[in-house]
Amino acid sequence: MTTAAEYKSRVRQTWCSGCGDYGVLNALTNACAALGVERHNLVVVSGIGCSSDLPHFMSAYGIHTLHGRALPVAQGIKMANKDLTVVVTGGDGDGYGIGAGHFLHALRRNLDLTYIVMDNRIYGLTTGQASPTSDRGHKTKSTPAGNPECALNPLALAVVGGATFVGRGFSGEPVHLAEVIRRGIAHKGFSLVDVFSPCVTWNKINTYDWYRPRVVKMESEGHNPADRDAAIRQALREDKLPIGVIYEIDEPTFTDEEPSLQGEPLVKSRIGLTDEEWNKLIGEFG
Repeated sequence: MTTAAEYKSRVRQTWCSGCGDYGVLNALTNACAALGVERHNLVVVSGIGCSSDLPHFMSAYGIHTLHGRALPVAQGIKMANKDLTVVVTGGDGDGYGIGAGHFLHALRRNLDLTYIVMDNRIYGLTTGQASPTSDRGHKTKSTPAGNPECALNPLALAVVGGATFVGRGFSGEPVHLAEVIRRGIAHKGFSLVDVFSPCVTWNKINTYDWYRPRVVKMESEGHNPADRDAAIRQALREDKLPIGVIYEIDEPTFTDEEPSLQGEPLVKSRIGLTDEEWNKLIGEFG
């Protein structure tokens, strides 16, 4: 049985002291340990940003891809070898900004992978510009007079876009976060786990202390995650910020329904045609 510590690599973690991403890394390793995921069957894919450094800190297969392109790379990996556990990690800018187009199509495609977005409502790597989830009025380097745009709502977008699992966690609730991630990985289909992961250096508004009185755990309110309308209502709440499993249903995955992906994984499939198959193919053109 692999322990949570064994999922961590020897690479020194380089996030700022107090960054919420440490909590996400710990939650992910605890979730993998609870599920018994074998490290040689685990792939962690990321884009660009502070949070996208996470694969370096994991003792598993990892790919640090281009800005906003983690999802298409991860989908290619899953289609090539459906036996792998594929986890995608990134931030709100990488996933909901430059990667938003890929995000929308990954939702409806419903491949069996888990997307963990460390949402700090700011561009941390580039030192403090407004991100897609920054609140209206937030004063940043790029919006000194206040952000004029409304914040994107990833939970609502995911539910209506076709995701079959939508969850949210908070780095300040590490045990709860690990359970949400565990359920996301265990779910068969596309899982979004949006995480309130405070940026202690560049976002002085959405801090741990700001989140603590505002978050509410869905399980404490008797929320039914199978109810799509209820999930949308929770995603659109203004009085509280819901954390936990917001939405979960069972639907066929892309791998289940795509004929070319039936049978053994593509990476294990035989390449080329036998003489009999070749002659039959040529015969069809008679």
